[in-house]
Amino acid sequence: MTQTSHVDRCCELHPATTCGPTTCPACGALGKPVARLTLGALLRPEARVRIPRQEEFCFCRTATCEVVYFREGEALFRKDDLGVHVGIKEPQDPTVPVCYCFGWTPQKIRAELEATGTSTAIDQIRAQVKAGNCYCEVTNPQGSCCLGNVAKVVQEARTLAT
Repeated sequence: MTQTSHVDRCCELHPATTCGPTTCPACGALGKPVARLTLGALLRPEARVRIPRQEEFCFCRTATCEVVYFREGEALFRKDDLGVHVGIKEPQDPTVPVCYCFGWTPQKIRAELEATGTSTAIDQIRAQVKAGNCYCEVTNPQGSCCLGNVAKVVQEARTLAT
């Protein structure tokens, strides 16, 4: 039996929808499936009324692209339509969350590393996931588990600290 990683276990709680393969109409990058629930939770009220009735949506992961959510051939929502900042699209802002459920930001991770020499972010998030307290599909603009993004930020912060 193979051991699943903490990222796999978290993501099992948040099954993906489908979106294609579909590319972003603005930048051409392949989209990542995201649930309608995510859009409803994170869009500003005035943008929320424009959510199409369908269930198939895509998230654009390109940092430099203004489009956040789209479907085949149609950019639906841009960064300004969301009530939160999208961390993957704001890589230079260390105050934008990488973990929306528990408030971990690059700034908080770096501060902990500087103060203690280690980061507890992944372990703390993992404990909360195990307790059933994560709501990635509601809080994370990507609509999925954040642990991969958090691990990347922790590794980058460790590299900068050395």
